[in-house]
Amino acid sequence: MKPLSPVDQVFLWLEKRQQPMHVGGLHIFSFPEGAGSKYMTELAELMRSYTDPQPPFNQKLFFRLGQYYWETDKQFDLEHHFRHEALPKPGRIRELLSHVSAEHSNLMDRERPLWETHLIEGIRGRRFAFYHKAHHCMVDGIAAMRMTLKSYSFDPERSDMPPIWSMKSDKRPRAELTPGDTIQSIAHFLEGAGKQIATIPTLAREMTKAIAKSRRDEDFVSIFNAPKCVLNQKITGSRRFAAQSYPIARIKAIGKVFGATVNDVVLAVCGSALRNYLISLRELPDRPLIAMVPMSIRKDDSDSGNQVAMILANLGTHVADPAHRIEIIQNSVSEAKTRFKQMTQDEAVNYTALTLAPTGINMLTGLAPKLQAFNVIISNVPGPDKPMYWNGARLEGLYPVSIPVDRVALNITLLSYVDNLEFGLTACRRTLPSMQRLLDYLESGIKELEVAAGI
Repeated sequence: MKPLSPVDQVFLWLEKRQQPMHVGGLHIFSFPEGAGSKYMTELAELMRSYTDPQPPFNQKLFFRLGQYYWETDKQFDLEHHFRHEALPKPGRIRELLSHVSAEHSNLMDRERPLWETHLIEGIRGRRFAFYHKAHHCMVDGIAAMRMTLKSYSFDPERSDMPPIWSMKSDKRPRAELTPGDTIQSIAHFLEGAGKQIATIPTLAREMTKAIAKSRRDEDFVSIFNAPKCVLNQKITGSRRFAAQSYPIARIKAIGKVFGATVNDVVLAVCGSALRNYLISLRELPDRPLIAMVPMSIRKDDSDSGNQVAMILANLGTHVADPAHRIEIIQNSVSEAKTRFKQMTQDEAVNYTALTLAPTGINMLTGLAPKLQAFNVIISNVPGPDKPMYWNGARLEGLYPVSIPVDRVALNITLLSYVDNLEFGLTACRRTLPSMQRLLDYLESGIKELEVAAGI
């Protein structure tokens, strides 16, 4: 058995019916040249022949002594994890997104390995798609992207590629605990507890400094600055997923003028889109929205678990001037990054946990709705800069499908792929009406920054 880290276990404790804690990806492919009428049937049969999953896809949960562990599933059933489905006609992207929205609403069975792969056919233009889904306790965004890169190829001629669950790891497997190693389990717990206690002085110092500065500087963000907003209501288990691609060259051109990173520009575009969306609902707060922005602190090449810290970024939604907004965002992000650079990995993880505590309390109890640490989640994951293929089929789109949580009803996650930024917006269907309009507002946000930059 292999114990889950404290961060990984949090994703299990937070899960409930209206709050599934799995992440996903929608990958759209074009048919390879020469594909015949039986291509999809043959493809599905090929994938069903891979019945020997590799770690972590063969691992299921085991609970013992107050701790979750991973153990090998000795009764693995591929039919539960792999689904072959077809879209209803006319097979537009609208039907595809609707299908993914419905599938993403469903909880996964904790008695089995926590992943699914859906092969979806019937998409206009001789295309098919994979919708991959895995619990967040199993992978974070960086790990999921690494798995994807390993399961696909830059070579369009390669034709010997197994599905993602049968990819063999090139790393030596880590030693596992056996069920009888009670003393070893206790020692592992005590070692972890000691590391956590050692971070307390740094956490207290940094949190005190952050709260004090937030009182002096209205643009600085600490854990209690997020305003009340329609985004932060209780959610249901129903999901709506929307996706769109935007040229990364436009983002980089804006960043060059303002001396901003791609991520800074993305946050400014999202800030503009959220401002306009909330104005359309007559729900724009007077104070700026705060985004929780995951930042990878992974220092190894592992493909599982979570190694992330969280930045709280001021989105500048209270100002109409896009140039002023991006300046506010740059200052906010720079301050947060400087803080984390001074911390060890354990300190960064625990500071993140403390930052998320108000939102965690709300999600678990609903007793402190005014203690809102952030309003929205915005995550940017780097992806491949060259076209990828799977057994000759070209990967045309790579869209993340993420997690809204109770009182944070919208998650904006994006990936870079070749020349585009691939935006995936996942929201509670009931809490945020007509959420798909945000795609139009994202385009408007890019245009207004281009105008402000003189492009």
